[in-house]
Amino acid sequence: MARTIALLLGVHAHQPVGNFESVLEDAHARCYGPFIRVLHEYPAFHFAIHISGWLLEYMLEHFPEDMVLLREMVERGQAELFGAGFTEPVLASIPVQDRVGQINVLSRFLKSELGQAPQGAWLTERVWESSVVPALAEGGIEYVTVDDYHFMCAGKEAGVLNGFYTTEEDGRHIDLFPISEALRYRLPFSPADEVVAYLESLASEDGQAAAVYFDDIEKFGIWPETYQWVYERGWLRQFIEGVLHSDVIKPMRYADYHQRARTKGIVYLPTTSYIEMNEWTLPVPAAHHYADLVAQEREHQRYEVTKPFVRGGIWRNFLMRYPESNWMHKRMLGLSKRYHSLKPSQHSVEMLKLLYEAQANDAYWHGLFGGLYLPHLRRAVYHAIIRLEGLLDQVDKRAATEIVDIDIDGYDELLIQNGIVQAVIKLDDAAAIVELDSYTLHHNFGDTLTRQAEHYHRKIHAAPEHHQPGEGIANPHEQMGSKHEILPGDLEIDLYRKALFHDSWLDQGANIPLRYQRENAEAIRFVGHLPDGSAPILYKQYKLEQETLQVRYQLQEGMQVSGRLRVEINLAMPSCDGPAGRFRQGQEILGGFGQALSQDDWQELFLDDDVLGGTLHLQTNAPANYFSYPHFSVSQSEAGFEKIMQAVTIVLEWHHEQLIDGISVKLKFIKNN
Repeated sequence: MARTIALLLGVHAHQPVGNFESVLEDAHARCYGPFIRVLHEYPAFHFAIHISGWLLEYMLEHFPEDMVLLREMVERGQAELFGAGFTEPVLASIPVQDRVGQINVLSRFLKSELGQAPQGAWLTERVWESSVVPALAEGGIEYVTVDDYHFMCAGKEAGVLNGFYTTEEDGRHIDLFPISEALRYRLPFSPADEVVAYLESLASEDGQAAAVYFDDIEKFGIWPETYQWVYERGWLRQFIEGVLHSDVIKPMRYADYHQRARTKGIVYLPTTSYIEMNEWTLPVPAAHHYADLVAQEREHQRYEVTKPFVRGGIWRNFLMRYPESNWMHKRMLGLSKRYHSLKPSQHSVEMLKLLYEAQANDAYWHGLFGGLYLPHLRRAVYHAIIRLEGLLDQVDKRAATEIVDIDIDGYDELLIQNGIVQAVIKLDDAAAIVELDSYTLHHNFGDTLTRQAEHYHRKIHAAPEHHQPGEGIANPHEQMGSKHEILPGDLEIDLYRKALFHDSWLDQGANIPLRYQRENAEAIRFVGHLPDGSAPILYKQYKLEQETLQVRYQLQEGMQVSGRLRVEINLAMPSCDGPAGRFRQGQEILGGFGQALSQDDWQELFLDDDVLGGTLHLQTNAPANYFSYPHFSVSQSEAGFEKIMQAVTIVLEWHHEQLIDGISVKLKFIKNN
């Protein structure tokens, strides 16, 4: 028989739920549209494509002409549609019932809109846990793609990973295609003729060999330098024509290959994701140790042999590593449980839509891309969570107060809500608010990020300039630049959680955190004292009145103290340091949220936010020293290192004598007409 190689080429298109419309427009202009139009010109070039449900809805509405071309390619047997969870969740991280539901919703949507129900599925971030097998099988999925690295971690040699294997869990089975790392790093970065030659070198005479590729379509136009390389300089056409002119390479849909080939046998894969993800999941200093070990193995030219065994963390480590991610995740799980516990007659289409939006993966993790560090992505998750909670409360009313350990960290949370506002108070020593929701504005004002050390921080001031040798362009994983100027002070980490109403006592130059204990099991009042074991100093009490949160501080009767009370309020404002947010007193604009602000004898301030569609009215009954500043974090993205505003940090100070009669701070949420 003649030597042949089946080319199974798949691309994955996804945008996070809640991403900016300008980003979606740009992505289609530079990538999705050009890719579809070029492929449409070559009917003999078979390929697979996965488009996440939320993005596909947007493309069908805004780019119907290109979607007609895609449907034509499906109808003529050129394009194969891959499924997944509708909002692109990491399947292993959501309840089993939602796994099946998400898969089925996207499969039905693909059938109705593009004319084909999927047999294969894209596995979000290639996060593999065997527990997902039954849900995939129940959803009608016959095969998924994961990295060849997954197979190597199970002891497979790279040379045998040129087909598909079968795995099972709890009596259900699916087939697994190993994505070639060598192809992932070549497409589209290496010259087209070199990639074609590499593919031809993989051919065999048994007619069973396959070259498996499935990766982000954004590499074909959105990643740095790729639009010019792929389209303007013609890489994509050169590659397609090179493949079609080859007597050896046979471009093929996964479905066609799967039907004619046979499994290479049983395989059981360990819990893992792609190599880069396994590094990103690790906290400092473990990430440093891992990177140093990898560098050592590379230096001794052992890494290609040892990399399956020099393994980093797993995706779920993000929930351990970032309290903010864990909090969102556990809130989502709680609402899923509430939703599924309702009678079917109490369900609504809107509830299910919001639940699935809250499960979108992007805001739960962080690596090369912004993810958790991007406030608008977290905001989209909370928008869904808060709206869903409001709908659930209408049919399944909750108590006004509740105590539960939401995030399973060993400390209970006290939830107080009145159907308009909800405050979640962490019952630790700080007794601060970690979530503050307006059901009218569908926003969590406690949605900020506490800065922690990141592995890549040590590279910021020591990164050499990368040069791509020979022809081709650089892979963003290999590049290291800066979008903003990063100073050493920008890399400071926070020593406490950036919450609302985090209190300390200033005395003789010292800033001492106040420690609180709940007054009794029924009260929403806390007794504050200094950590040196001295007698309690003051009381702190939370109260909700319609759309207003009130926090009252009062010195304990007869207490003789000196010093000042300092209260820190970290407010997540959607406009961040953009032009849509401003401080206002009366009709006077004082500046934007990205500016520092200071006032003596302050009592009232408005925070207007056009993105929020509302205003916060902050006031106190006693004059305070006021100052505020933007809270920035430093993270990496495909564009380089960048500073991102996470919150407006407001600090209020009162002299101890003002506490004798009591101080009240009110935060009122106002929706714009």
